[in-house]
Amino acid sequence: MKYVELNIAVADSMQAEILTALLSDYPFEAFAEEEGALKAYILDSDYAECSQEVEQLLLSQDVEFEVIEVVQQNWNAEWESGFEPVEVTGERPIRIRAPHHSPAEEGVMDVVIAPRMSFGTGHHATTALMSQTIASEGVEGLRGLDMGCGTGVLAIVALKCGAEHMVAVDIDDWACDSCRDSIALSGVAERVDVRCGSIEQVVAGEQFDFVLANINRNILISMMPSFAAALPSGGRLLMSGFLREDVVYIEASAVEQGFKVVNIIEREGWMVVVCKKM
Repeated sequence: MKYVELNIAVADSMQAEILTALLSDYPFEAFAEEEGALKAYILDSDYAECSQEVEQLLLSQDVEFEVIEVVQQNWNAEWESGFEPVEVTGERPIRIRAPHHSPAEEGVMDVVIAPRMSFGTGHHATTALMSQTIASEGVEGLRGLDMGCGTGVLAIVALKCGAEHMVAVDIDDWACDSCRDSIALSGVAERVDVRCGSIEQVVAGEQFDFVLANINRNILISMMPSFAAALPSGGRLLMSGFLREDVVYIEASAVEQGFKVVNIIEREGWMVVVCKKM
C-alpha cells in the first residue's frame, strides 16, 4: 500500500490549521505539523482522483508544496518519531503523549495514544479544545459516542472524566487500529467498543447520552440527522473541527434537527459548539 505525502511550507501554526481544515474535505488520512511545514498523507489511489483540485487549492492559498511518494511503514515510523506530547490546560489539565514519553505529573490526566496516521493527536487546536470541553461539561456515569474517533483520544478523555462506556467509530481501518492501540495503552479498553464503518452502518438504532464529533463542517452537517437519531431528549452533542465563520451553518443545521445551541467556545479561530437535544 502506497501513500502520498504533501509537504507544505507554512508560516505559522494558524496557517497550518487553516490548510488542515481546507484539506479535510478530501480523503487525507493524517496531518502532521512540523516547524515551518504541514505534512498531509493520503493513499496514492485517492490522490490520483483529487490531485488536480488539491493542488489548485494550495496554489490559490499561495503556498509552496512538494508531492512525495512514501511507503506506509516508513511513514508510520516518521510520524511516531516526530510526535511530541501535548499539554492541554483548563479546569482539568491533560497530557496527551506516546508510550515513550514520560507520564503526566500527579493531578494531570494522563492520556496515552498510538500516534499513527489518524487525526487526533492533540496537536490540532480542536482536539485540545474538545478535550477541555469534555472535562468541563461533565460526563460522569454516561454512555457516549465518539464519531470520527481517529486515535480515540476524545473517547479516552471522556472515560477518564468519568464516562461509563464509549463507542468509538471511524470509517478508516487505520484509525480503528490506532484507536484500539490507544485505549489499551491508556488502560480503558474494556470500556470502549471500537467499530469501523459509517454512523448509519454501525450505530443505527442505538442512543447515547452524549456524542463527540471533531470532523469538518460539511461532514458534520451531513451527519446531523444521524446525531439527532442517536440522542434522546436532553442528550448533548459536542462538535468541533470548523472555523468561526462556519458556526452559523452548524447552528442552523443543528436547530433544524431539533437541537438547541447551549454553548459556543473559541480558541485561535477554531470553535466548539455544544448542543442539547430538545
